[in-house]
Amino acid sequence: MNRIAVWLALTVGLALPVTASRAAELIMFEGPGCAWCARFNAEIAPIYGNTDESRAAPLRRVDLNSPRPADLAGIDPGPFTPTFVVVQEGREIGRIRGYPGDAFFFGLLDRILSNAGSEPKGS
Repeated sequence: MNRIAVWLALTVGLALPVTASRAAELIMFEGPGCAWCARFNAEIAPIYGNTDESRAAPLRRVDLNSPRPADLAGIDPGPFTPTFVVVQEGREIGRIRGYPGDAFFFGLLDRILSNAGSEPKGS
């Protein structure tokens, strides 16, 4: 009986990381010479890591001039930079085209995260 309990505990324990929902991720598609990317980098990037939004969707940068990572092969960044795409479990759940300025960025991101069930804790 003890072997069955141990086997069951191991099976469940090993299965949890596979079945657990992966957190959302904020992908920033950017390109060199992008003035709006530079503005985001000046206004938001220095504080983003300390926000509730960052805990719900960490920022990941992708250079449009580099090969796209395999896990983002199905995501079309579009023609504008920056383009922010919120991805959860490998699929797009929302995007922000361009950088709307610090007054609007967090509101738009919060709306995407709330609709996906990943609402930032402080909201």
